[in-house]
Amino acid sequence: MRQIAIYGKGGIGKSTTTQNLTAGLAELGKKIMVVGCDPKADSTRLLLNGLAQRTVLDTLREEGEVDDLKLIEKEGFGGIRCVESGGPEPGVGCAGRGIITSIGMLEDLGAYTDDLDYVFYDVLGDVVCGGFAMPIREGKAKEIYIVASGEMMALYAANNICKGIQKYALKGGVRLGGIICNSRNVDREKELLRHFAEELGSQLIYFVPRDNEVQRAEIKKKTVIDHDPNHPQAQEYRNLAQAIENNTQFVIPKPMTQERLEEILFEFGLMDNIKDNYHI
Repeated sequence: MRQIAIYGKGGIGKSTTTQNLTAGLAELGKKIMVVGCDPKADSTRLLLNGLAQRTVLDTLREEGEVDDLKLIEKEGFGGIRCVESGGPEPGVGCAGRGIITSIGMLEDLGAYTDDLDYVFYDVLGDVVCGGFAMPIREGKAKEIYIVASGEMMALYAANNICKGIQKYALKGGVRLGGIICNSRNVDREKELLRHFAEELGSQLIYFVPRDNEVQRAEIKKKTVIDHDPNHPQAQEYRNLAQAIENNTQFVIPKPMTQERLEEILFEFGLMDNIKDNYHI
């Protein structure tokens, strides 16, 4: 069983990428569980065609305890098993606690069955608190993929996430499998992301081109493969799935200093664009 966590800056498209990627893996006949680790509980929406998933924390609040896996797990596209950790009531508690509680409960209920080929953790934003770092810190996820783009803040976040991976690599055995570019049509974007990944000692494992078919599928509450399996963008996600399936390059990343990261951004013109836009 391969346990994989998907990280990246908030709003970069982690959940969309994860759901489309796992749909591609399901087409390959893989048995998959997706654990949504975002309080918004939207990590499985496209796989479930918009069905409101009952979260682990909501179920605990309502039931007091959970002794039946069916209360928190639903089957989605391609037989993918879907779980949402959920979050605390607004203004109360730490959202990261939902991840810790959910993974512990899944273990207790026997969710990690021998027939699973993959478990994916779709994790909120940057690694900024112990709860969201839990899949790395506790060695639950051995493989990390970072979703990024050619935008400055996406690269800052990706570099920061690599610091978290490096910190827990020896204790938990976690490794970086590569960078997934969810394109924003930035100038020289593929070249930039390839250079960025190599600087980390890793790889650009796949470049997902930007296509409005992704948004059209989301409006229908489906993955692209489910919405229009013959669309070229569906094939892009199949290619990404195949790249993940065949990947053998797993490394302890070498995060850049702030100065080195900014040098790369200058080299590719990102800092100049920011100065132009903000008249710095």
